[in-house]
Amino acid sequence: MLKYSHLIDPLQWAQLVLRSTPARWTSLAESLPEELLSYEPSPGEWSALSCLKHLVDTERHVFPARVGHFLIGQDFPAFNPDAEGSARQAGGDMGSMAEEFRRLRAESLIALGAVSRQDLERTAHHAELGLVSLGEMIHEWAAHDLNQTIQAERAMMQPFIAGSGPWKIYFKDHFVTRR
Repeated sequence: MLKYSHLIDPLQWAQLVLRSTPARWTSLAESLPEELLSYEPSPGEWSALSCLKHLVDTERHVFPARVGHFLIGQDFPAFNPDAEGSARQAGGDMGSMAEEFRRLRAESLIALGAVSRQDLERTAHHAELGLVSLGEMIHEWAAHDLNQTIQAERAMMQPFIAGSGPWKIYFKDHFVTRR
């Protein structure tokens, strides 16, 4: 079983991360050009907009549903974003996606508010990963939010890295080679 001794309050910390994410995406949508937000670093690599659409999909179909599964003691399937992600495949600009994400996340946070610290020990069977706990899934949810933000920023970095001349060496860990 996962021990939470390394965090003061993992549920609260995760909620703080999850509350902060919609504002980040709204800020990006309001301040950056759509062309940069839609920039794909390489074929098959996600743009910032693709990352946000994926977050919309996971708010619609994954994380809040899984919280419910844990609370009623029900196993749940894996999620394949390429096969099941409807928002990522659909049209929509960054502003409308950011607003949809904000609305869905507000609903998710209400559901997450019903989770107690004791609930974090609840387990369920994930179709690919096996036995997992609600606490582990909430950690994954917060890490997923942060990862999608990093992935989006990495995609938007690419045109700037490409134009940075000799400073490009400082970005070697973030450079995506165009295929």
